[in-house]
Amino acid sequence: MGKEKTRRKFGDRWDGKLIKDLDPMHVITPILYPNRCDNEAYIAERIDIAPMKAYLEKINQDETDFPYTLFHLIVTAILKTITLRPKLNRFVANKLMYQRNFIIASFVVKKLFSDDGAEALALVKAEADDNIRTIHEKLYKQISTSRSDVIDKSSESMDIVSRMPRRLTRLFCELICFLDRIGKCPRGLIETDPYYTSVVLSNLGSLKLRSGYHHLTNWGTCSLFCIVGEFKNTTYVKEDGTVGVRETVDLGLTVDERLVDGYYYSKSVKLLKHLLENPELLELPMGEEVEY
Repeated sequence: MGKEKTRRKFGDRWDGKLIKDLDPMHVITPILYPNRCDNEAYIAERIDIAPMKAYLEKINQDETDFPYTLFHLIVTAILKTITLRPKLNRFVANKLMYQRNFIIASFVVKKLFSDDGAEALALVKAEADDNIRTIHEKLYKQISTSRSDVIDKSSESMDIVSRMPRRLTRLFCELICFLDRIGKCPRGLIETDPYYTSVVLSNLGSLKLRSGYHHLTNWGTCSLFCIVGEFKNTTYVKEDGTVGVRETVDLGLTVDERLVDGYYYSKSVKLLKHLLENPELLELPMGEEVEY
């Protein structure tokens, strides 16, 4: 994730700033409901992929080494949505609410599509001037590295801990969980941990599986999980009353309901859908507003 050089005030963490101007409900709710897993809300959204397929056909005309895919568009759209809707990038830790210092999407890369194929973690950090092309370059570097023999630091740390005697492993994990809660977990252990990022994505469509619910975790700080399902033909009723068929993809979003109200989440999902159905907007810088 890199060393952040932002000035830290009293109460801040290395990965987030303590939010001090909350309304009473958002001050009290994390105290009454301290566990992230007890405060999940699930949102399902169906996206017409015809505009994305047309855009991919155009943008891939000059791209042969690492073609753009629907997953790349979804990653970029989510990063832009989080950039423009910054309350999505909050998290609750130790009964307090923080604004994350960075915007990072994480996902698992399967090194080999087999039952015994190893997995690796990939993280993509978004900056305000990024767009679909720069995110595509970052994805290329991350996926290429993940499918090599290079082991990420979090996986390497877990491998070391798992080799300890079971009693020591348990004591060590209990200590790390305590340090995680108070924001003092060693950064060497968690800097590539997907649960310390803004959003975790899982591309089940690549495995020919449907989208669905995925839980959050009490470990770490991630407050948003996105499942991407497989493409499928969906029937719909046209304006003239006849039935048509279109190709769609389902997204399953699990969020922490303590962060914001339903109206904020609703507008955020509407923005995400608008970006995916108008993918040319992803060529704009992350920080540039769009009308929707």
